[in-house]
Amino acid sequence: MLSFKTNFMSKKIFQLFVIPVAALMLSVLIPSCKGKVSDADVKSSIDKAFSTNPDLSPVMVDVKDGTATLNGEVKDGTAKSEAETTAKGVKGVTAVVNNLTITPAPVPVVITPDDPLKVSVDNVVKDYAGVTATINDGIVTLTGEIKKADLQKLMMALNSLKPKKVDNKLVIK
Repeated sequence: MLSFKTNFMSKKIFQLFVIPVAALMLSVLIPSCKGKVSDADVKSSIDKAFSTNPDLSPVMVDVKDGTATLNGEVKDGTAKSEAETTAKGVKGVTAVVNNLTITPAPVPVVITPDDPLKVSVDNVVKDYAGVTATINDGIVTLTGEIKKADLQKLMMALNSLKPKKVDNKLVIK
């Protein structure tokens, strides 16, 4: 009878203490295993967030150990900052390395207006007998004849005047 009571008491202790402690430990350990988001899932989430914003869609993302690295060009500082903020807001991101560069503004092309261009072109062409030039909408059209040795020097001089284009219809002799 004593063994029955001991066995019964052991089962009761087991049921009252060991099982709840084991259940508590499992409930703590299981979510922490499932709570880790894979780098591939983090990358996918960032890519999805970026695809909804045309300013961020060209950004390339790499994720390693929760660190998101952003590469590419964006139009301005606001887009660069927004990309970093968006990436930081994604579950599983522990850090962001922002290597984004800002696309430089295009340099405006300066084309000399026709009237001052005509004066400058006439001044250059006068040194080349047999060559005539007409100007229309910034385009210099060359006609006539020129020696091969003089052609490069003439073209360099005309291009330095910043026409829209030099249309060479010269005959080389």
